Amino acid sequence: MRKKGYSSAYYEKALAEGDRVALARAITAIESNRGDATSVFRAINGKQTGAQVIGITGAPGAGKSTLVSSYVAELRKRGLKVGVIAIDPSSPFSGGAILGDRIRMSEHGADDGVFVRSLASRGHLGGLSKATAHVVDILDAAGMDIVIIETVGTGQSEVEIMEIADTVVVVSAPGLGDEIQAVKAGILEIADIMVVNKADMPHVDSTYRQLKDAISFGPARAWKVPIVKTISTTGTGFEELADLIDAHFQTIDEAVRENAAVTRMRKVITTTATHFLKLWLKSVSQEQVNELSAQVLRGDLGLEQASRIAANLAVETGELNTKKQKVES
Repeated sequence: MRKKGYSSAYYEKALAEGDRVALARAITAIESNRGDATSVFRAINGKQTGAQVIGITGAPGAGKSTLVSSYVAELRKRGLKVGVIAIDPSSPFSGGAILGDRIRMSEHGADDGVFVRSLASRGHLGGLSKATAHVVDILDAAGMDIVIIETVGTGQSEVEIMEIADTVVVVSAPGLGDEIQAVKAGILEIADIMVVNKADMPHVDSTYRQLKDAISFGPARAWKVPIVKTISTTGTGFEELADLIDAHFQTIDEAVRENAAVTRMRKVITTTATHFLKLWLKSVSQEQVNELSAQVLRGDLGLEQASRIAANLAVETGELNTKKQKVES
């Protein structure tokens, strides 16, 4: 591997030809912020064709990975090319994805119409990797009809999947108590479709009823959130699930669909800016922060005003540090 990486011409040609090695390289360049990441952006710019993005989230133990595998099988029956982004918890040692591609959905490994990639969450609290939106765009540009994002878990901090996915599927299972957790965490507010997986287990009807009642007490929406029972091990219910996901996608305004790549990039810019601001805030002197804190406590400054001053100081410090690093290099 050359230090500067691969050119945009290489990525553009290879991705157009369906080169899976080049696809993996492009994702790695973006995820690791490698030198040729800009080449990837140039190569895919304007090449997105509007892939349908499906977010799959739910509590650990609900069977998300098995469900995704069965859903992919149904999509392949329909002749659709599928990209899967599986967000994994990060290794505390390497920072990489713990589960990894090799043990995920092995039955689709020989299928050229399926591409599976695990991304490490790297401690990101939103249930996604910071690179997720970029990888969606790469898979879209590489000709995938459907891009599935499977999140780490579900909870109050995992709702950002709705900012990237066209359709959010929340997976539950009998006996986990996560139908109650779904209500507590406000997950029903982001769900476009609810799935009761492992529907061959006891108490499935009880779980179904509780979710149905919870949805009925939720906010009024034009799209009525359906509940589907599935059995991932046998493929039961996945034809209905695929039809419902497609039906929901058809309700999305065409202009919104066409602007999806810009929306995803806006999310990435916002996340990246927040990341830099947090880093730069650490560079602000403790004396300055202590003085601001004292002024707020005395009532001389409002909290919002003090926060703006701290943010401005952080940006100024960050810019000075960046310029200093450039001069030194």
